[in-house]
Amino acid sequence: MDSGLGPLIEKLVHSYREVGGINLAETANLPSKRTVGSICEELLQILYPGYHDANPVSAGQLEMITLQRVTDVSVRLEAELCKALRTRSGEKCPETLSATHCRSFLERLPSIRAMIATDVQSAFDGDPAASGPDEVILAYPFLEAIAIQRCAHVLYEFKVPLLPRVMTEWVHARTGMDIHPGAVIGSHFFIDHGTGVVIGETAMIGSHVKLYQGVSLTARSLAGGQKLRGTKRHPTVEDNVTIYAGTTIMGGDTVIGAGSTIGANVFLTQSVPPNSLVYYEETQLRIVPKKPRDPAAGADASAVVGR
Repeated sequence: MDSGLGPLIEKLVHSYREVGGINLAETANLPSKRTVGSICEELLQILYPGYHDANPVSAGQLEMITLQRVTDVSVRLEAELCKALRTRSGEKCPETLSATHCRSFLERLPSIRAMIATDVQSAFDGDPAASGPDEVILAYPFLEAIAIQRCAHVLYEFKVPLLPRVMTEWVHARTGMDIHPGAVIGSHFFIDHGTGVVIGETAMIGSHVKLYQGVSLTARSLAGGQKLRGTKRHPTVEDNVTIYAGTTIMGGDTVIGAGSTIGANVFLTQSVPPNSLVYYEETQLRIVPKKPRDPAAGADASAVVGR
């Protein structure tokens, strides 16, 4: 080593001791971001074989390849679960609990696939630009975001610390969609375009919900900091709701009633009755009952997408 680097190394090591921000094997030994990212990649391969591979998967090799991938994910995920669950310095890896959580998670993969299949169908049904379900699976970033979120949500339900959040932040970095693993999301979910969508930890979203880019489901205020942990901070969106681009909905007691349409660029901190249309008329927020859909129009005649 260049001896001229000695003073710099000494300052860096001093900084590690004084400021922290170092993952030491002798302490809790946190999960590896790089390993978690590779696990997410392989989970996408398991969920949709051949779509995340260099070449198509042979039908005759599908069982063998699936066994190899599930086995590999199991070994690496169990190790990262050990790190995540070993929360206090000096604790041994809780091997039995890690193995139990890992097996329970893997056994949920078929039901996760079934749920994601409804998301694919919703995207295809709702987007005339989609040529078919294959295009949605292969090209739509929202599908990666919701697939990893649905996987991470299972680990969140198991009360695994850190690891679910690392998973969703990995896909956040890839897609620009920030969906907390704690959010409860029903079937047939679709985020069109997707960039800039934020869905908070305690958000609850029903089935057949469609969001556009830049939609935020956030807390009304975070001034309380850690005192707010565990409270319902984010909105509830009921079934068959469409929320257009740039809209922000805030507050844990805010409920968007079933069948409602929220126009673009709306800032909303109050609940909305079912089957409402919400939009701005000049600078005035309007919440009105939706008009019946006109079948001849081929679209929701009540939708307002501008401000």
